[in-house]
Amino acid sequence: MRKLTYFIACSLDGFIGDPDGDGSAMFPFVDEEFLDFLKAEYPETLPTHGRRPLGIDDLPNKRFDTIIQGRASYDLALREGVTSPYAHLREYVASRTLKESPDPNVEIIAEDLVGRVRALKAEDSAFDIYLCGGARLAGELLDEIDELIIKTYPVVLGTGMPMFASGFSVTQFALESVRGFGNGAVVRTYRRER
Repeated sequence: MRKLTYFIACSLDGFIGDPDGDGSAMFPFVDEEFLDFLKAEYPETLPTHGRRPLGIDDLPNKRFDTIIQGRASYDLALREGVTSPYAHLREYVASRTLKESPDPNVEIIAEDLVGRVRALKAEDSAFDIYLCGGARLAGELLDEIDELIIKTYPVVLGTGMPMFASGFSVTQFALESVRGFGNGAVVRTYRRER
């Protein structure tokens, strides 16, 4: 069974972006050391249009071959004219409002999101599934998330979009690893306790 991994950036106070989901306050912390880490450990999590200018478009996937993101996350790319932000992965966008995909590489999941994710997890593959965000999607899929990889940047936003937009539910994960960086960023990995 493949894992669904919520690989997400957040502030010290647990927000993935401002109230509209803009996470650009965290971009300055993606310095050379942190980018080298991403290239070495999670190259497929870098968007295709960002990999090309960095000269890493040919790096093979290490952990994921599939990505699921919410409509608001996908809209960030669409606003930049990018219709397939992760062209090096199978792309799914969970949306009840986007009726037609603007790109043949992007499949829209409009109904039975949990059932579709369970089918993807049941596929025979050496690679896992990257849950990109956002908050509502992560909240809907909380019971399906097997692993959290949280990139925490040393900023406090005060308010904004939380990591999970869902009702109150205590869900326990076990800490597997912590890695710190010179700029104050920390990457924590947790596995789901079932």
